[in-house]
Amino acid sequence: MPFITYLSGLLTAQMLSDDQLISGVEIRCEEKGRCPSTCHLCRRPGKEQLSPTPVLLEINHVVPLYTLIQDNGTKEAFKSALMSSYWCSGKGDVIDDWCRCDLSAFDASGLPSCSPLPQPVLRLSPTVEPSSTVVSLEWVDVQPAIGTKVSDYILQHKKVDEYTDTDLYTGEFLSFADDLLSGLGTSCVAAGRSHGEVPEVSIYSVIFKCLEPDGLYKFTLYAVDTRGRHSELSTVTLRTACPLVDDNKAEEIADKIYNLYNGYTSGKEQQTAYNTLMEVSASMLFRVQHHYNSHYEKFGDFVWRSEDELGPRKAHLTLRRHCSSLLRSAYIQSRVDTVPYLFCRSEEVRPAGMVWYSVLKDTKITCEEKMVYIIRPQ
Repeated sequence: MPFITYLSGLLTAQMLSDDQLISGVEIRCEEKGRCPSTCHLCRRPGKEQLSPTPVLLEINHVVPLYTLIQDNGTKEAFKSALMSSYWCSGKGDVIDDWCRCDLSAFDASGLPSCSPLPQPVLRLSPTVEPSSTVVSLEWVDVQPAIGTKVSDYILQHKKVDEYTDTDLYTGEFLSFADDLLSGLGTSCVAAGRSHGEVPEVSIYSVIFKCLEPDGLYKFTLYAVDTRGRHSELSTVTLRTACPLVDDNKAEEIADKIYNLYNGYTSGKEQQTAYNTLMEVSASMLFRVQHHYNSHYEKFGDFVWRSEDELGPRKAHLTLRRHCSSLLRSAYIQSRVDTVPYLFCRSEEVRPAGMVWYSVLKDTKITCEEKMVYIIRPQ
């Protein structure tokens, strides 16, 4: 039914008269829209329209649909149906702040499934810039106001490289409630909590402080409700920054390599140069190459000289190492950033074996702001 016809029907039924307005509805007619000639709110001399066209009316007050129904029995039935559809997937009834599922709304494991468990969205924390060893992740609490209750969040993290079988190596699993909030986990990982723009929205966070530089890491998160159901996975993959290097030492090594390459190079000098280059990190090697070419490129590029002196195979072994986020500035210095982070601990200990029956949002948590010191290049 067109909206304008619906309004005309209400008028015919005398439900839009001045003494019986429908709660929450206000109708305004303007020149940009056309109203039927029967609408007394729009009747103006010389402004009658033969072809009425509906226009979107301004909504200045929002109320639930069921409040527009006058009959109490119909109103309650409509309210119950709307609440069931919104919170319980239409397969159960809302009781206080939870869903009582119908007998047909159980999954293959025998768990009630009418109240969906939303998927948390894992993301990098915008307040802590990742470094070579520190990464902070966060997610918004997905527990709805009515329905399923979140008991815990399980965070998995693992380093992925060319030598690791990602299917066999599962990494480390951490329980946000039992490992991190309880303080039983490692000192390299800590939990935090904050609030979004709306105070009712909780944002949980985890900071990793002991990651390896230039490492590819995969982080996975899922929620667990009080019945033991798992949500869909959310994944973040990132590479940590390259390790900081002593640039003065890199320049000294470049000078040493030049002296070893200069003139006739004996087998002993070749082996010394090879061992020296293999002992330094990928970041240091990059800076050695930078300083070598800055001072001695007129005698030959570093890569060419290494291939000439060490041979293609040994040169490839030393030079194939790289770091994906190296600085290319003439000189590298380091600075120490201090970043505030809200470290949180649980005030209560959950009984062993009772994990699924506890609601994470009801856990009493105390938080303290501390400073995290992060070394960065500049």
